[in-house]
Amino acid sequence: MIKKEMIAMLLAGGQGSRLGILTSKMAKPAVAFGGKYRIIDFPLSNCINSGVDTVGVLTQYQPLKLNGHIGIGIPWDLDRNIGGVAVLPPYEKSGNSEWYTGTANAIYQNLEYMESYNPDYVLILSGDHIYKMDYEVMLDFHKESGAEVTIASMPVPMEEAKRFGIVIADENKRIVDFEEKPENPRSNLASMGIYIFNWKTLKEALITMKDQSALDFGKHIIPYCHGKGTPMYTYEFNGYWKDVGTLSSYWEANMELIDIVPEFNLYEEYWRIYTKSDVLPPQYIASDSVIERCIIGEGSEIYGEVYNSVIGCGVTIGKGTVIRDSIIMNQTQIGDNCVVEKAIIAEEVRIGNHVELGTMPEKDNDTAPHIYNQGLVTIGDRTVIPDNVKIGKNSVVSGSTTPEDYPEGILDSGKTLVKAGE
Repeated sequence: MIKKEMIAMLLAGGQGSRLGILTSKMAKPAVAFGGKYRIIDFPLSNCINSGVDTVGVLTQYQPLKLNGHIGIGIPWDLDRNIGGVAVLPPYEKSGNSEWYTGTANAIYQNLEYMESYNPDYVLILSGDHIYKMDYEVMLDFHKESGAEVTIASMPVPMEEAKRFGIVIADENKRIVDFEEKPENPRSNLASMGIYIFNWKTLKEALITMKDQSALDFGKHIIPYCHGKGTPMYTYEFNGYWKDVGTLSSYWEANMELIDIVPEFNLYEEYWRIYTKSDVLPPQYIASDSVIERCIIGEGSEIYGEVYNSVIGCGVTIGKGTVIRDSIIMNQTQIGDNCVVEKAIIAEEVRIGNHVELGTMPEKDNDTAPHIYNQGLVTIGDRTVIPDNVKIGKNSVVSGSTTPEDYPEGILDSGKTLVKAGE
């Protein structure tokens, strides 16, 4: 029988609804990040850099882009005969067919996959965070402390603690209590959604709790183990970790990459971030273009001016166009004499000539102010924007739009323009 010391189960089925139009056609872990990567590249690269060579990726919501990106795992050296990467969507069983209804339910439905490797330990990961972490160091801590469950945690400001699962630990890091999103937190150690379980402990907990609706680690499995007196410890992480769950945190995390001394460094030799790279020509930067503090992806052609922005691969920016503080994803084309300020523009977008984005006074978004805020302009995948239009801040546009969609050539700040069927 195959035997693996530790296998990883990577939860990548989430919709990421707070990213709005960016995740209307793809799972959150497949969203582009940092010019050439996708969010899922970070936990996958952490696995291979930590010596974890068997990873089950649990997909569900809009998985097409994600599945195509992962393929058979070649970029991460996860194309193995034994182990490697396996994409695990929900599937029909003889008695019934059911979607994954919670984080732990998704793991429960894949007991057979885990069993086939007879692991000593199972590492549970989330597919939608940006960070670098050596899981081997966490495993060493797990073994040395005699834990059956180890929860990775990191200190957060006390006023933000109520948004997280909070770990309360003694001086030996043993967990004495765990509270899911408490109103009055007793500690500022937030669970990162990264767990190491002894396989027997995990299996027993999943089978015992399997009938809970929307079976979840934070709500059900962790409290169950704690209630039984299972030895549970917390591994404190103090590196860079970013949950890019909202448009503004996603924008901020991208902007942090272009700081003079970036807090999160994509260029370290010893901890590389791997991704599926298309074969693209080098960048072309025209002689009269201007670029300051930017990441520019391969195959991009820059004829205008770009400041403080993250530009993906295969992007064209026309002559006389000025881009500031923006994220422009792969294969997008922006015409001549445009102005783009603080925008998130998704993949394969076509923007005409003389278009202005984000130049008007700010107003709250009229449909989803909790998603579209902070003065950002968000443009969905494959959107078409005609020549000579102005689009304001906190607005969202998606679909193949025409001049008729813009009365007097304007979409005011805070407006939502999503073409049906797009």
